[in-house]
Amino acid sequence: MQNNALPLLGKTALVTGVSRRRGIGYAVARKLATLGASVFIHHYRPHDLDLPWGGDDLDAVRDGIRSALAPQAVMGDLGADLMQDASIATLLDAANALTGSLDILVCNHAKSGDDGGILDMTPERLDAFWSTNTRSTLLLTAEFARRKGGVTATEPRRPGERVERTPFAAPVGRVFWMTSGQIHGPMRGEVAYATSKAALAGVTATVAAELLESGIVLNTINPGPVNTGYLDAETTERPLEELTEVVAATPFGRFGRPEDPAELIGWLATDAGAWIVGQVITSDGGFSLA
Repeated sequence: MQNNALPLLGKTALVTGVSRRRGIGYAVARKLATLGASVFIHHYRPHDLDLPWGGDDLDAVRDGIRSALAPQAVMGDLGADLMQDASIATLLDAANALTGSLDILVCNHAKSGDDGGILDMTPERLDAFWSTNTRSTLLLTAEFARRKGGVTATEPRRPGERVERTPFAAPVGRVFWMTSGQIHGPMRGEVAYATSKAALAGVTATVAAELLESGIVLNTINPGPVNTGYLDAETTERPLEELTEVVAATPFGRFGRPEDPAELIGWLATDAGAWIVGQVITSDGGFSLA
């Protein structure tokens, strides 16, 4: 039976892309910790150092997550470049070793910067976004499912093929992907990023259907414009005037905060959210309706 005060007590979560205290990954890791989970975080600080908002103090990031842990829970971390195939198994090995099991995977990592419009596209630019945002997310999910579901395919699955599954009372694992606003409108000047995120949103139903055969629940979150530093006037790389006017017209009159999507993911990770499966969920405070 789930502990009402700490519904994720005894669970272990891996959250990728946790290197800045203003980031969504950090807020998600802290939220899962407050719900009782042990938390393993992945970070890749070199990426942050190349961006206008810069890197953060990783010790402060670690301390902030530790301070949110329940007394029985523990935390670990690993730095890794998820564009490198070998890092997938290494990261999952380390996360699993924290408590001996891994129950929740939050694929929050993403490449930002060095994007452009369609006329700016090069093979190298497209490959970098695809490899970081899409390919690594799919490979992480696949390896997590192999380990959690205990199923290894002996040959490639045929198109349309269904696999028998045994009904389960509760999910054995949860996976969360992150998409972006490309599902609601144009993202000018972010063709490579929007492409990589659109692929995740587009394949959510397919992958969720297959993961259910192993008792694993997948949902994808579109958090809308969340200010993690890239929307601050002093560190932004985009014109803010038009976007600020749109946000001012929304019911809440503000950009999202990292805690907003974190609250949703936290709830979906508990038994209370188990009935939500294979969805692309927008949590943007009405921004897409403005």
